[in-house]
Amino acid sequence: MSHGTTTGTTFRAMGTEIAVRVEHDTPSDLVREVRDLFEHWEAVLSRFLPDSELSRVNAAAGTTVRVSPLFHRVLTQALRAARHTGGVFDPTLGRQLVAAGYSQSFDLPSCAQFRLSAPRPGGAWRDIEVDDVAQTIRIPRGAAVDFGGIAKGMAVDAAIAVLSAGGATSALVNAGGDMRAITADGGGWPVGLTDAPGQFLTLYDGAVATSSTARRRWRIGSEDQHHLIDPRHGGPSRSGVWSASVAAGSCAYAEVAAKTALILGPDEGPRFLERLGLTALLSRNDGTTIRIGHWPSQEIAA
Repeated sequence: MSHGTTTGTTFRAMGTEIAVRVEHDTPSDLVREVRDLFEHWEAVLSRFLPDSELSRVNAAAGTTVRVSPLFHRVLTQALRAARHTGGVFDPTLGRQLVAAGYSQSFDLPSCAQFRLSAPRPGGAWRDIEVDDVAQTIRIPRGAAVDFGGIAKGMAVDAAIAVLSAGGATSALVNAGGDMRAITADGGGWPVGLTDAPGQFLTLYDGAVATSSTARRRWRIGSEDQHHLIDPRHGGPSRSGVWSASVAAGSCAYAEVAAKTALILGPDEGPRFLERLGLTALLSRNDGTTIRIGHWPSQEIAA
């Protein structure tokens, strides 16, 4: 389907560029509501904002604190993802990211990273205490939460829910390559995959997320560093896979699966995705690719 006239907006939030596209008859205040949503999620969940709720929770590690419904919701889903991936997805790698030199946002004009300490394995998520009734949590002392991609994926899903509830029947929300669409009349949204040159497809009712080491990179001495930490040793992943794109029903699910597959590498990563019945494209460091499931060159209807 050709979407003809569309409306929307592009802005920065949650450390990336957000693009919202909807059919032209969608009210403009609905698009503004999506922008407000991303800005609110960033204010609550960014580890780069000293007054965010996440920063306050991390500063209170070792004590029990009450959290907002949004924080509780994201933490609950992140802990579920950690359990389902055997801890390969780990939402408690905040200190490991800082230790590796990722201590400030790449949105800042100067981002000179340096290693602050030796890497240490993750796994602190297993010791987080959550009281769902009182809506309180306790992060273990010495640990720090960083939601990373799952928060961005959940925000994309929430944005699509806002657009759909407001009457939009065809829409695309793209947060730095993590995207979800709804469509009408059997049509789809043509998109290109971030960090997967030459990969174009048509996205229908579903999501695609890409996890990649191509961006958010820096050097410490002669060694390249990046932001995808392998919790098994606490340093940047050296799995031999530099990019993973996964199609799924939700952006959060696709984001977790893509990150997990990248960290697991070219052998175990595809087996992990096949067990979940997902379609995906993995790019190895040597330039070769691995297609999992019926990865399409044209269409995705997750």
